[in-house]
Amino acid sequence: MDGQDGDNSKQSSADMTAFVQNLLQQMLRFLNYAILDEMGNRIDELEQSINDLRTEMGQEGTPSPSAPPKTGEEPKSAEDN
Repeated sequence: MDGQDGDNSKQSSADMTAFVQNLLQQMLRFLNYAILDEMGNRIDELEQSINDLRTEMGQEGTPSPSAPPKTGEEPKSAEDN
């Protein structure tokens, strides 16, 4: 064997390593996008479920309990009812 075969083998190994690393990086990017897309879909479904429940309970137009009272209005206590 001469030195050229060894150089070709080293270059071939380096090329294959670079190819595999690049392929793995692309796969990881794809998986990250797929995971983010799935999370977005789940959030959308959760929001829709919350809206459906609010509609069923007849609270479509009422503010959430954490919303501050409107100006000039006092919050109602249990004693006021």
